[in-house]
Amino acid sequence: MSITHSTTVSVTTESISLHYLDEGVAELVLNRPEKHNAFDDGMIAALIEKLDEAEQNSSLHILLLRSEGKHFSAGADLGWMKRMANNSHAENLTDASELARLMDKLNHFSKPVIGLIQGAAYGGAVGLTACCDMVIASRDARFCLSEVKIGLMPAVISPYVIRAIGERQARRYFISAEVFDAETAQQLGLVHQLVDSATDLAEAANSFIAQLNQNSPQAMQAAKSLIFAVSHRPISKQVIDETTQRIADIRVSDEGQEGLSAFLNKRRPNWPSKLAVKTGTGE
Repeated sequence: MSITHSTTVSVTTESISLHYLDEGVAELVLNRPEKHNAFDDGMIAALIEKLDEAEQNSSLHILLLRSEGKHFSAGADLGWMKRMANNSHAENLTDASELARLMDKLNHFSKPVIGLIQGAAYGGAVGLTACCDMVIASRDARFCLSEVKIGLMPAVISPYVIRAIGERQARRYFISAEVFDAETAQQLGLVHQLVDSATDLAEAANSFIAQLNQNSPQAMQAAKSLIFAVSHRPISKQVIDETTQRIADIRVSDEGQEGLSAFLNKRRPNWPSKLAVKTGTGE
């Protein structure tokens, strides 16, 4: 599956590429199809590097996360696992810290992140999926938290996966390591939308982009930040005061003023950037 566009600037490493598409959209691509996009330390480092670069791009308003090939990601690379097995406890701690840093950066990426999932999404790939704001999966997608099968556990990704599917379901799938299909993933809350095949993912992504194009880029960032600020906190005076401060701040912002003016005058708001991008399908 590929997304086509009229203008693009690409930044590529061996395993990861970052393409800047038209008008505020970029795609971060796992590009190791010969290994089913399996993770290793180099791929994790490249993802962190590209996320940092994308975060610093003030013209970017939407990030797509996808992969080349039949599978989104088969999980940890076998060679990497062999190296980790021979590493010391301190080396394993450092290694795990990098994966934790990747999950944190993706989860807290300031702009909306749309994940496109096909084929296998195993192990750490379930963590990446859980860190996306919106997830579209093809009906052939399969998910598995497989770590206990090899004597491990999904530790680093657990905060994000548990927030996505809930403690009750995590108690089943963390422990059973069973494979579940895309429809089950949607029922669990890990996936938001299903499409018939991988070739339909780009079209569905474009529909999401068109929807987001109607919104204030600044307000979308603020809304995402708001969720992190209030989630899992008691409704205290501190939270109430913080939310009232946030709405007051955004009402007097440039985009807040433009949005309110457009609504009251029954016209389209003139946001700083449009987010349209031409997409296509293909393998």
